[in-house]
Amino acid sequence: QVQLVESGGGLVQAGGSLRLSCAASGSIFRISAMGWYRQAPGRQRELVAAITSGGRINYADSVKGRFTISRDNAKTTVYLQMNSLKPDDTAVYYCWVPVGSTSVYWGQGTQVTVSS
Repeated sequence: QVQLVESGGGLVQAGGSLRLSCAASGSIFRISAMGWYRQAPGRQRELVAAITSGGRINYADSVKGRFTISRDNAKTTVYLQMNSLKPDDTAVYYCWVPVGSTSVYWGQGTQVTVSS
């Protein structure tokens, strides 16, 4: 089992910045990647950014150059620095942690609202 605790999020004006954090505990030795998804009202959940245990990083095209994913040295906490935020970035952001080959854990979700 893996437990995830998210923090960050909130309300910000367009052009502003926010930082999300997700701390993992439990069976962390089997974590294969960490990342962030988001889901806006009426839309499907989509990948925002992810980092593998080997350090490979992927970003959604819509956030490239504005968002940065990183993690701590222990590889138990993942961060998402979000700059130049746009109203289209408004969504609930979920921490995503695949474990082993069959399990996926999700954070509780944190609301990010960007006003124009």
